[in-house]
Amino acid sequence: MKTAIVGGGAAGFFLAIHLKELLPAMTVVVMERAQRVLAKVEISGGGRCNCTNSFEDVSDLSAVYPRGHRLLKRLFNVFSPSDAYAWFEQRGVKLTTQADHCVFPASQDSHSIINCLTGEARRLGVQVLTGRKIGSLTELADYDFVAVTTGGSPRDEGLEWLRRAGVETVAPVPSLFTFSIDDAGLRSLMGAVAEQASVSLAGTKLRAAGPLLVTHWGMSGPAILKLSSLGARLLAEHRYQMPLIVNWTSQGDAEAGSELSRIMTANGRKLVGSIAPSGVPQRLWAYLAAKAVGDGRRWGELSRKDQNRLVSVLTNDNYTISGRGMWKDEFVTCGGVALAAVDAATLESKHVEGLFFAGEVLDVDGVTGGFNFQAAWTTGYVAAEGIARRARNKQ
Repeated sequence: MKTAIVGGGAAGFFLAIHLKELLPAMTVVVMERAQRVLAKVEISGGGRCNCTNSFEDVSDLSAVYPRGHRLLKRLFNVFSPSDAYAWFEQRGVKLTTQADHCVFPASQDSHSIINCLTGEARRLGVQVLTGRKIGSLTELADYDFVAVTTGGSPRDEGLEWLRRAGVETVAPVPSLFTFSIDDAGLRSLMGAVAEQASVSLAGTKLRAAGPLLVTHWGMSGPAILKLSSLGARLLAEHRYQMPLIVNWTSQGDAEAGSELSRIMTANGRKLVGSIAPSGVPQRLWAYLAAKAVGDGRRWGELSRKDQNRLVSVLTNDNYTISGRGMWKDEFVTCGGVALAAVDAATLESKHVEGLFFAGEVLDVDGVTGGFNFQAAWTTGYVAAEGIARRARNKQ
């Protein structure tokens, strides 16, 4: 029996390896349209590969998987994040968990993951074909099973070949991207980082927290990327033009007000912009202070209204998103194969027998932090189990 895996990324290789472990006699062929496999793994995490997450601070999967959390909650009972951690370590890849719960190879090199996957595939006899673009399932008629692991499609037409086969899809839109902000004063602070920021889309319950990086086009960093993922479809509907609220320290008004009062009492004769609250870079604070009360003001000169303005600019700063920036190194989309169109237990198509899906080609995507790779490992593992079960039944 033969299985074709269309897509040589994380999910495709994991599926191929596990399938060969389950059925050594199965012919398994990975077909990648590019000349290199696992390209996204190589560049992820700045070349370090944030391969999973400890999930220690995740109480609700919907907070990290805006789409697909119900499916993954079920599938994690089959292959969990701790299973993925053990899988790599058992195959010689030492992992390390950072304070933010992100998991990386101890080598801090994505090639540790790549070499593990390609080495296991080679050892087990998985065939890998590069430069092989599949445009129709009819090209794979000689195979008993087909698994599609092509990753997210930036354009809807990239899913047309699946629709022609009767597969229901959801139109894709970008899911991890930075925000363009038309504020020259802010953009002049390029490189400033607020380590404990929280951001939200005005008028919604969508919010995210973490480091925020000011860039020469607007805002980036984990907080922005998480919010872009949570609000991917809403932002697309609004053509990436929405009001953004920034809390630069994640403090409440009362806490921020108390800290500013202490600074004012101790530094009455100093310029407001010269003494930054904790967690706010000095040059960012100078910009925020000037925005709230003007340049050249001293702490001892501030009125109650001035103090309130400072609190507001610190905890409830307002901007307008004017567009999205492309995060070119790790482009993620939401959308893809509709989850209603697949068997939740096996990831087999409900309409095309013998056709399976894994990875980001499904309408499953996570925020930044290793969650998308974990979805790839889990869905690849489950799809391999589903194919093996089908093959045994045929035999």
